[in-house]
Amino acid sequence: MSFPKGFLWGGATAANQCEGGYLDGGRGLATVDVVPAGKDRLPVALGMKKMLECDSEHYYPSHEAIDMYHNFKNDIRLFAEMGFKCYRLSISWSRIFPNGDESNPNEEGLKFYDELFDECIKYGIEPLVTICHFDVPIHLVKTIGSWKSRKMIEHFTKYCETVFTRYKNKVKYWLTFNEINMLLHLPFMGAGILFEDGENKEEIKYQAAHHELVASAMATKIGHEINPEFKIGCMLAGGNTYPNTCNPKDVWRSMELDRENYFFIDIQSRGEYPTYAKKMMERQGINIKMEDEDDELLKNNTVDFISFSYYSSRLISADPAVNNLTEGNAFATLKNPYLEASEWGWQIDPLGLRITLNSLYDRYQKPLFIVENGLGAVDNVEEDGIINDDYRIQYLREHIKAMKDAITEDGVELLGYTPWGCIDLVSASTGEMKKRYGFIYVDKDNDGKGTLARSKKKSFNWYKKVIETNGEDI
Repeated sequence: MSFPKGFLWGGATAANQCEGGYLDGGRGLATVDVVPAGKDRLPVALGMKKMLECDSEHYYPSHEAIDMYHNFKNDIRLFAEMGFKCYRLSISWSRIFPNGDESNPNEEGLKFYDELFDECIKYGIEPLVTICHFDVPIHLVKTIGSWKSRKMIEHFTKYCETVFTRYKNKVKYWLTFNEINMLLHLPFMGAGILFEDGENKEEIKYQAAHHELVASAMATKIGHEINPEFKIGCMLAGGNTYPNTCNPKDVWRSMELDRENYFFIDIQSRGEYPTYAKKMMERQGINIKMEDEDDELLKNNTVDFISFSYYSSRLISADPAVNNLTEGNAFATLKNPYLEASEWGWQIDPLGLRITLNSLYDRYQKPLFIVENGLGAVDNVEEDGIINDDYRIQYLREHIKAMKDAITEDGVELLGYTPWGCIDLVSASTGEMKKRYGFIYVDKDNDGKGTLARSKKKSFNWYKKVIETNGEDI
């Protein structure tokens, strides 16, 4: 068999993109709740436009999302029908601590996740839980500046201790931060960071990164003390950067960009700041405040496995005049003439997944987990209700083949695969519903209209067969 016995096939979502119920059950306001759809979305996500309250002039898609808060039992039943072995989800921090700094957690929020995990366990589905997925209580942004402040470590570790203790017998696999490197690219969405005029933005981002890295190590330490059987991982927005030509300057520039993203995982997996990062900060005059105990904490509390998202590879030139850019999630990239692209300009590169798997495994020699991968596309519902998403099947098929090659030909240790948006949800980058990823269609449009009814796409039964055969029949 190409895929190992016990391989964790499943799907992935995030609370901020699917739960809705944004003030239900005592939940507090979080960063995602003030990021609107439309033209202001990107400026807010970048931390360049300050928006810490909701207004009547904008539409906020996270407020209802697909209302999984009230529909999770039916949704998990559909996941079970597909045969999921694993379901990656996130806990909403402000559902547990509405302001982020309370003495006691919100019991109603804790009970919600108890019920959700119980539903997974009922069907033999292993929860893979992201503790912080683009999710910071707004109160902490307003009062201490979010991850700009070292005080966030205390608040985050208390939150971690609470959920680790509560769910120690229900959840084995944990991720501390989703796409931790996104802090550098979308500072407010990724970490609740806002910039004021005259601030050294790069220094602020790397100081916030240090606080998150220390918090991640603390969480890993606490988790292993609460339950030594926990497997705690980190999470990277993955995808290798190719040089535009064989000009050594292009090759060097591609290496620099990859290192920018490896920086976080180098620390979480190896336990210390890499020398290239220290030299970069020295050159740029970036001074990070660290405590004496930070080095030892980072060194002694590295992660058990490395997870990552993969949607596309990237392409870069050292020549600033070469500026024919295309979209690519939060990463600007040149158009690769050898690759096709999605409707949103994301370049489709299955071999790039195999390259990324090998790059990460060669670098860290730790088990890997692909926790996001998929094709965002417009799905059309036929008159008879059928949704023929063959394009999605083709995309996933080719990426599964690349995974199989990495395992069988290259010896990469891969724990599982949870394609993104296994049920349609709100796009993090655009706030749209029409950019769909799921095996399950949700009746809702970009303006928030629709019945929220769920229906199976053609890919639903295809993926069910993939799981049944452990990846042999694709």
